[in-house]
Amino acid sequence: MTELVDYQLNDGIATITINNGKANALSHEVFEALNSALDQAEQDKAIVILTGQAGIFSGGYDLKEMQKGPKEAVALVTVGSKLTRRLSAFPLPVIGACTGHAIAKGAFILLSVDYRIGIEGNFKLGLNEVLIGMTMHRAGIEIARHRLTPPHFYRSVINGEIYSPAGAVEAGFLDEVVAAGVLTERANAVAQQFKNLNMRAHQQTKVKAKAEYLALLDQCIEQDSMHLGLGG
Repeated sequence: MTELVDYQLNDGIATITINNGKANALSHEVFEALNSALDQAEQDKAIVILTGQAGIFSGGYDLKEMQKGPKEAVALVTVGSKLTRRLSAFPLPVIGACTGHAIAKGAFILLSVDYRIGIEGNFKLGLNEVLIGMTMHRAGIEIARHRLTPPHFYRSVINGEIYSPAGAVEAGFLDEVVAAGVLTERANAVAQQFKNLNMRAHQQTKVKAKAEYLALLDQCIEQDSMHLGLGG
């Protein structure tokens, strides 16, 4: 694996760690590395823990790439949307172990995995697109609508509200919050619990339950890829 993403397999649990600088920015190279890590997890038939660096899960798309121009921005958003779509239908359970801030695409990743654990602290989680002048892309709107509670969908997507870890649980970005020192332990405990699942039944039920959503997401990703000037 590239050094941007670390892959560690232990007892049927694959820990995938994003490690790309201060903001853990999501670039083409990071997405390529994440997809390679997920390929490996599928090959290993491993439950996945997806995590970040101390203090930050991810601050979102690599702004250097987004600011090159509309075509470059759309290309990166398309790759990112396809990754979150993959996570939404991943054949094995995926746990998000949120190590701190999760903004924009970092938050969309949390909205796309099976179980999300955050940590206590002065951290910000949410979708800041409208705060920074980006019209929300179609796929992003539907990812948020799928997982956020209805009042918080509006507050998050339309109003750009940013949440504390506790508020992120209420909104739907996280399922629980723990002390920072026990995040790894708790994530591994949840992964062990997931081992009780019949993985074939888990995969088939996940895809069946999300069938309409996944079809809509595919349609949105296609529409987004044909329109310039989008954010995510």
